[in-house]
Amino acid sequence: MLVTTTNDIEGKELEILGVVFGNTVRAKHIGSDIAAGLKNIIGGELKGYSEMLTQARKEALLRMIEEANKMNADAVVNVRFTTSQTMAGAAELLAYGTAVKIKTPESSVSD
Repeated sequence: MLVTTTNDIEGKELEILGVVFGNTVRAKHIGSDIAAGLKNIIGGELKGYSEMLTQARKEALLRMIEEANKMNADAVVNVRFTTSQTMAGAAELLAYGTAVKIKTPESSVSD
């Protein structure tokens, strides 16, 4: 499955199938919160949160691709990610894009 942030695929004509989504909701871990509190004092990367977000992006992307596969799509174009807080200590990561079929050139029939 081709997945791209561009609106089109160079040299290909696309048939739009529809918008596809994939999401996951993640909650903070108490151990990460303690480490984050310490890093807030001394500075530095919050690796626990970075890893959590990396995993969430991958999961949301895979779920979006699953939805595109159900539509028999060849690709998902114009892919975007967004996050939102769902409740205190939890956030949703959403991947979305446009599922498309790549049109094949019409074969010419000779008489």
